[in-house]
Amino acid sequence: MSFYQHIQSLLTEIYGPEKASRAYERICGLMQKFPVPQSSPKRSFSESDTVLITYADSLKKDGEPPLRTFHRFARDYLKGLFSTVHFLPFFPYSSDDGFSVKDFFAIDPDLGSWADVEAVGEDFGLMFDMVLNHISAESQWFEKYLGEAKGYENLAIEADPEADLSRVTRPRALPLLTPFRKKSGESVLLWTTFSEDQIDLNYRSLDVLEKMVSVLLYYVRKGARVIRFDAIAYLWKEIGTTCIHLPQTHAMVKLFRAILDVVAPSVLILTETNVPHPENISYFGNGRDEAQMVYNFTLPPLLLHAFLSENARPLSRWAADLRSPSPETTFFNFTASHDGIGIRPLEGVLPEKEIMKLARMAKKRGAGAAMKRNPDGSESPYELNITYLDAILSGESIQGVDPAKKFLASQAIQYTLPGVPATYIHSLLGSRNWDEGVRITGRARSINREKLPVSMVRNKLKDPETLCSRIFHSYAHMIKVRKRQPAFHPGAAMQVLDIHPAVFAVARRCDRQTIYAFINISSRKVPLSMTDSGLPICTRDLLTGNRLETNLLQLAPYEVLWLTPLCSC
Repeated sequence: MSFYQHIQSLLTEIYGPEKASRAYERICGLMQKFPVPQSSPKRSFSESDTVLITYADSLKKDGEPPLRTFHRFARDYLKGLFSTVHFLPFFPYSSDDGFSVKDFFAIDPDLGSWADVEAVGEDFGLMFDMVLNHISAESQWFEKYLGEAKGYENLAIEADPEADLSRVTRPRALPLLTPFRKKSGESVLLWTTFSEDQIDLNYRSLDVLEKMVSVLLYYVRKGARVIRFDAIAYLWKEIGTTCIHLPQTHAMVKLFRAILDVVAPSVLILTETNVPHPENISYFGNGRDEAQMVYNFTLPPLLLHAFLSENARPLSRWAADLRSPSPETTFFNFTASHDGIGIRPLEGVLPEKEIMKLARMAKKRGAGAAMKRNPDGSESPYELNITYLDAILSGESIQGVDPAKKFLASQAIQYTLPGVPATYIHSLLGSRNWDEGVRITGRARSINREKLPVSMVRNKLKDPETLCSRIFHSYAHMIKVRKRQPAFHPGAAMQVLDIHPAVFAVARRCDRQTIYAFINISSRKVPLSMTDSGLPICTRDLLTGNRLETNLLQLAPYEVLWLTPLCSC
């Protein structure tokens, strides 16, 4: 089956034969309207793939567009570390720090211009957010919907107030429906899954489909190498269902993938689905027809649990089953993001009492807890709002423990696992909880979204005594070392080694190299017998360059070793 036949088949699956024919004509017209090089090969992953996650204005300088400020900082400090920069939404918006988009095709003038984005793209690969599920209530599209303009009549999802919506999965403890009045005077209840300012798009409408395919292709034209599908799991709605992960949603992901396979096979899709692991990895499809990358959402809370409990066993058991379905797919490994630390991905991995204990321990460091509404009307924790540094330092303080060393040990595990590692800028810079931001905005998520004066950051990086400098320079060294190791290729084999409850240990192997990674996740020394564990005693630590010839390793608290064998002894 050709790509075009595949597109037509997917449209038929979603819309039925008659409507699919019209949809196919529209999409083919768009693909011709946004020409891109047809000869670009499919992109493959490598050990040199690393991603920085940032808002366009995470770094600021008076009188200068933040995108330009970031680019200058990135050239000075981030080249050679990160292959790709993920800019969180930089479009004009009305709420949710960018995720309530008013215009998908424009750059927020307070941030800079498309020329500034393209300039960053000359030095780094670019990842853009595509906010597929919803649009701002202040957008021109929605204004046209309220005005019943041609082509916008079915933009939003109008709900019957008598419909039974009790099974709908709710990611927020907010009303699912919001009343609006059209200019004609008609009152309607509209789906607003995430907030009253975020109007869910109606993908049953071919006008909506055509508009969003236009957005996808525009981002390709603007240089995106990876496109992140935000909140994709909620895309399609069917009354009487959970309205999450529906077959039509998966078919839509396959459709967007099929379009990119024709016009830009080097562009990758990353799906954002903050849900339990089996649901999350369903967006790999068969390994060749949906997303090439999925967020590894279970990693951040499970890794945090390991460090706070000083027990690596649950993390090790989970990691032993990490597999992507084909060489074309891999995990997007992260610990921190602009959002909080999701709790739902721990379902089925940890007992409920351990999940609640984790939330209580994190709260000791000032974490907030966002809530979701359950089908029975009750509420339960959805995410912890806290910087990852403060989360890792949760619990009782331990005298003599270096906070930078403990935090970097957590990041080393992320960079050891199969997949593409991604680091949030506030983790790289050792940011702490921004409590003032929460007071200013009234939003718990602001705790991890501080806007930093770039001059302050530069000064801290120059001072080796600051936590910012100690974390950044050690982190940068780890990344540089990792990028040179073929055994850290996303597709290289991984074997979890069960050698001690307080040690996360794996062997990563390819045909050119073997690496034994040991990370002590505890505050105490841990002795390891190499021969008892069947491991070589003649090794070199990649991080320090030190040669080790010993049967008994004494792992210091939060010590990280990446060892390669030097001989067969």
